[in-house]
Parts: sequence; C-alpha cells; structure tokens
Amino acid sequence: MHIRISTRHGDISDATQEKITAKVEKLTRLFDRLSEITVTIDLERRDMPAVDLRVAAEHKHDFVAAAQSEDLMAAIDMVLHKLEQQLRKYKERIQGRHRNSSGKQEVEVEAESLE
Repeated sequence: MHIRISTRHGDISDATQEKITAKVEKLTRLFDRLSEITVTIDLERRDMPAVDLRVAAEHKHDFVAAAQSEDLMAAIDMVLHKLEQQLRKYKERIQGRHRNSSGKQEVEVEAESLE
C-alpha cells in the first residue's frame, strides 16, 4: 500500500506527516485490500485547514472523504471517521453477497415441521 501526503498553500512538519501516516495506516485493519491512500491538506486558511482523503481499493472502488476544522489533527480525525464508515458499509455489503441463504431455508423448514 502506498501513502501519499501533499499540502497546498503551505507545508507541514515531518513529525506531523508521521502522525498522519500512522493514523491513516490503521485503515488497513478495516479493509486489507487498499492499494493507495492520498491525503491532501489545504492550508490556504490557516485557521480552518481542509483535509481531503482518497483511498483506492482493488476492484476499482475509490472512497473519498473531506473535512474542515479549526485544528489540523481534528480535521484528520473527522475525515478518517467518515472514511471508516464508508469502508465498513462497503465491507458489509460485500460480505452479504457472499453469504449463502441456506440459513433462511432451514428456519422455514423448521416452522413447517412444527405445524
């Protein structure tokens, strides 16, 4: 997995980049098929930095989230939370397709035998 952090209208320190990388790497715990993560930080308004997070997963699925806050790390946390929700929802949908429906049929058979 490749992580890219870029900034517009300013720079961030190496320590801040490491903190962001550590937080973003945790997304792989939710969904291990991530191929690239791109974090774009817009510092045009220093009092309200904007963060854009794009995650590319295999099978051509891209996830995008954006947030803006008074604190850079708060904006990172907000955007990560949004993206985690998207990944969880996608993962549940994928797992739901692969489960077989035999459980429903067994319940119906048991109900008929009780009558």
